[in-house]
Amino acid sequence: MFLKNYVPQWQQCGQWLGLLTMFAAPAAGAVTQEIRALFTPDSANPQRNEFLNKTPSSGYCEYYPDICRNSNTFSIRLLTRLDSNKAIPADGSPRNSAMFKVPAQWRPLTITNEDTGDVQTVEVRISGVGSNYVLSDSAAKLTGLTNAGDGHRALWKGSSWVNAPHPCVTTGMGFYGDNTYAFFWMARGESACVKVANFQIPAMSYGYLDFAYELRTPDPLKMSSGLYTGSLNYRLGPGGDFDFGDIMVPNDPDLTLNFVLDVQHTLKVDIPPGGEKVNLVPAGGWQSWLQAGRKPARLFRDQTFNISASSRFKMYYECQAWSTFDCTIKDALGRRQVELQVFVSLPNGLTDPSGQPVRHRRLKSGPEGAQIFQPGFYVDRTPGVLHFEVSKEEVEWMLRQPNVASPYTGSVTVIWDSEI
Repeated sequence: MFLKNYVPQWQQCGQWLGLLTMFAAPAAGAVTQEIRALFTPDSANPQRNEFLNKTPSSGYCEYYPDICRNSNTFSIRLLTRLDSNKAIPADGSPRNSAMFKVPAQWRPLTITNEDTGDVQTVEVRISGVGSNYVLSDSAAKLTGLTNAGDGHRALWKGSSWVNAPHPCVTTGMGFYGDNTYAFFWMARGESACVKVANFQIPAMSYGYLDFAYELRTPDPLKMSSGLYTGSLNYRLGPGGDFDFGDIMVPNDPDLTLNFVLDVQHTLKVDIPPGGEKVNLVPAGGWQSWLQAGRKPARLFRDQTFNISASSRFKMYYECQAWSTFDCTIKDALGRRQVELQVFVSLPNGLTDPSGQPVRHRRLKSGPEGAQIFQPGFYVDRTPGVLHFEVSKEEVEWMLRQPNVASPYTGSVTVIWDSEI
């Protein structure tokens, strides 16, 4: 769509922008731009395991946020200025015309967690490009026509710059003044998009550089909490990553994108009130033993807990008293002890590293025996179960001792640890 109704406003604005960039261009030096993304689990949408781009949009997406949001595209405006180093000829070759070639294919870069050293890969591609061209004279004078609109259309093959040259695709954006034209095109592949002039243009400049980009980020559920950083460097100018042909030359040939991905995981475990005291009993209670002399097969207690987890974590436990391999509970005099086993069942969405569900999985004591579990999606206040057991063999041994009624006690500290 050509927005001709906006001509008077943009005529003034385009000329002012041209003067601004002509006299206030920054000194040459590497241009850096930070791109920041954040992951925090969302209880309202636990299946969404994605980063949110937190980089403020400037340029095209600042003015067309809905279009960019629907295509998961973001844009940045750089104050990089490009000027012609000679006249643009009529019917010139691609490199002697108005040419745009951008790195539109996916490019990987390594990001590293500053605290843990964990390394991940981000991919980025440039998906659009735009600017505001400023001619050395009005489009009408350069073409011999009577008004700006006709002049801009006649100046270039394929009409004005609202019409993107193949393989670029129009966005419908095209605003002009007497000697200015603001445009934005979507890039499709890394082939050059070229506008060839129908008339010689003594001089031309681009007052700024807009580009749109897309990101592919790692699965945040497989990343450690903390800041991941990395950089990607581009060269601007003839033969560079951003290539504008041989006539249009940038005032700064270097662009560095600094990426900062912030991962803020949740790991929280809630034990119901009173759940810290665990009484081990046989199935059905002690009545079968007391009244009929039936030996219990085992002593056990299942204790529920609620877990919220968006990251990998490890589980193990520490003991008040130890046997050769595991925790023990002792009788009232501390002379006899039996082994206590601890198991865990985790809710759907939490698995072991091989992707298997965790059902009555035996835990081990000490950090060296820690087992790692991971989420497939954000688990929010979902119940799991700790299983405490004294095995049949240990119960039989207890019942063979004198003063069988003596209570056995001890403490176990179960640990959920996100530091892996």
